[in-house]
Amino acid sequence: VQLQASGGGLVQTGGSLRLTCAASGLADSSYSRGWFRQAPGKEREFVAATRWSGGNIWYADSVKGRFTISRDIAKNTVYLQMNSLKAEDTAVYYCAAGRIIASTRASPSAYPYWGQGTLVTVSS
Repeated sequence: VQLQASGGGLVQTGGSLRLTCAASGLADSSYSRGWFRQAPGKEREFVAATRWSGGNIWYADSVKGRFTISRDIAKNTVYLQMNSLKAEDTAVYYCAAGRIIASTRASPSAYPYWGQGTLVTVSS
């Protein structure tokens, strides 16, 4: 299984970016997809997740109303649309895949597969 994240970059406060995570070697629809981020000196934190089979979508409180996670089943790809970006959104963003349930959705240990990360820098 390989997850390839892309789309990071430098953006001004209030701007937008769309992250993409393409999966290969993962055809099992029971694997949900998630996005996490890690800022310098901080622990990796949950951003959003979606069930690959449809239904549940979850967001961290800090990104609700600004970020949207979506998926393209045909392309085996998950996206993270980030709007109204703030300086505190600056981090390396990682996509992940795992068989999660509601209570484990925010736990990095619930995701066995990870992409390499893409850096998002929001300048104030």
